[in-house]
This record gives sequence, C-alpha cells and structure tokens, in this order.
Amino acid sequence: MEIGIIGLPKSGKTTVFNALARGEAQTGAYSSATLDPNIGVVKVPDPRLDKLTELLKPKRTVPAEVTYIDIAAPAKGFGKGVHLAYLSKVDALAHVVRAFEDERIPHAEGSVDAERDIAAMNLELAFSDLGIIERRLERLKDSLKGAKQQERELIFREQALLTKIKSALESDIPIREQDLSEQESKEIENFQFLTAKPMLLLLNISEGQIPEASSLEAKFGDRYRRPNCEMAVLSGQIEMELAQLSDAEAQEFRAGMDLGESGLDRMIRLSYGLLGLISFFTTASDEVKAWTIRRSTTAQQAAGKVHSDMERGFIRAEVIGFDDLDKCGILAEARKQGLIRLEGKNYIVQDGDVMTILFNV
Repeated sequence: MEIGIIGLPKSGKTTVFNALARGEAQTGAYSSATLDPNIGVVKVPDPRLDKLTELLKPKRTVPAEVTYIDIAAPAKGFGKGVHLAYLSKVDALAHVVRAFEDERIPHAEGSVDAERDIAAMNLELAFSDLGIIERRLERLKDSLKGAKQQERELIFREQALLTKIKSALESDIPIREQDLSEQESKEIENFQFLTAKPMLLLLNISEGQIPEASSLEAKFGDRYRRPNCEMAVLSGQIEMELAQLSDAEAQEFRAGMDLGESGLDRMIRLSYGLLGLISFFTTASDEVKAWTIRRSTTAQQAAGKVHSDMERGFIRAEVIGFDDLDKCGILAEARKQGLIRLEGKNYIVQDGDVMTILFNV
C-alpha cells in the first residue's frame, strides 16, 4: 500500500510524514517543486502477528508494510510534472489540512481556514484530471478521422464516458464520488485520475487544540466523511515528537495527555478501511508473514501475492482463523480438533486467516 501525503505550503504535512515514518525529513523549507519526495516505509503494527510469533516461535517474522510519499507542495499546479508522476502511482491520498495557529509560520493566504484550504486542494486535483481528460478528448477527436466503424464505436463510447466525468468534475464532484458503474471504473483505471483515489483528510492541530479534537472531528466529519473519503484530527508536531521516543515512553506520554492510539496506528486503520484492505498470514519455511489484500480476494489470488508460481500452480490452501489458532495454542492441536480447513481456489480469504498454500508447478 502506498499513500501520497499532500498539502498546501505551511500545512505541516512533512511534520506528519516524520510522525508516521519516524523520519527526520527537513520541515519548513520543503516546498520547492524541484525537490524529490520524502519516502518512508513503515511496518504495519498488528497484535495478531505478535501473538502468532509468540505461539509459533518462527525464526523470522515479517510484518506488512505501508509506504508514505511526502510530495513537495507548490502553491499552484499540484497535479503537474514530478508531482503527478508520483501521485498517479499511489493507492490513496492523505491531505494534511492546517488548522493550527502559529505566528512563526505565516499562512500563504494570510489566515488559517481549513475549509478554504480543502476546497483549494480539491480544485488543484480536479484541474489535473480535467487537463488529462481534455487532452485525451482531443486525441480521440483526431483519431476519428481514419477510424473504421468498429473503432469509431469504441471512440464514441470513451468520449461519452470522459465527457460525463468532465461535466461532473466541473460541478465540483470528484471522480471517487461520481456514480460510475464497475465497468466504467475499470475503463478509466489507466488514467490514474487523482480525484478518483480514496482521500484521507488529516486536520493538523496544535497541542493547545487537543481538548477540541473530538468536536473538530465531529464538525469536519459531518461535512467531509463519505464512502471514499475519511477524516481524522491529529497534532502532527506532538506525533512527530512522540515518534522519536521509545514505545514505552510514548505510551506513558499518551496516557498522560489522554491521546489514545498513535497517529500511525490510526492512519493505518483508517487507510485499510478506506481501501477495503484486510490481512492474512502465512507460516511456511519457519517464517510468519503478514500480507495485505483487498476484501473479496480469492485464495488463489492471495497465493499470487506470495509468489506468482503459487497462483499458477495452486492446488488448495489449509486455512485456520486467527482466533481459533490462538485458542488452540499450536497448529497440531488445531489440526486435532479439526479446525484447519481445506479450501479451494475460489475460497474468499477472511481477515486474520492463517494459510498454508499447497501448489505444484
């Protein structure tokens, strides 16, 4: 899973990146369009993986990973050039929105207004998609000149779909909220439209605003939360400082400030929900490993995440739910109780499944 972190200048997005990736990227001056992005790979915390390690005592434990890409923030033209090249590849966008006051960090617009900034970024992303659509429509128009009848029908169909999407974008409806059929969504996948990507809005507050976090989340959640758009409130500065502490120290500090779960844990949980992701585990070769897949993935498709040969030569999978294995303590006992099932290639993998994949190539 790759998540692109975006935000207007002075929003604190690189501070949030450092909090999530436990990084030490330069903040403040990171706004030049010539700079490469900050990239951080984060191990996904999962208590079930820790418990499996305790039960099975493997030589190696491999958690799932999330990659965060912090994109430099020009005031205009966000969806162009280097920014578009990186953003088009990510699975979701995390938009850091400034809600904190700090006279040492003047806002480019002269005042702090989170709703204005959300609208401004949405407009930038829509402009990027509209530019792609307009260029594609021009090429389709040119290609009609020498096209055969069957080709013309396909061109007309694509023109109609892109024109419909363009009209909705011009009415301030991002693609992720447009009423597209499953087939239409598949037909535009290769365009990698930015407003089609799931969005996580992160309202960045100061330490002094922490007591207001719940009310701010309720207010902004009512307005912006929808099926493909989640939102959360966090203090990027506090989370960055806590990320530099040991887990025990950070947990003690959180308890003292009544902060609840870490920004990283919450970000991952919301991202998984937003993208419809689940985790399954494999225990082969004295290794316990977590894998991330989309809901409704079949056992054969999940095998392909491990290795393409496993998908190609899939025979069956031995499956036990994490809770059942946790109760039994060891695989031998689970097998004795008949809790390990043999599932075929069309079995839909469930969150927390522990799988041994049998294959032959």
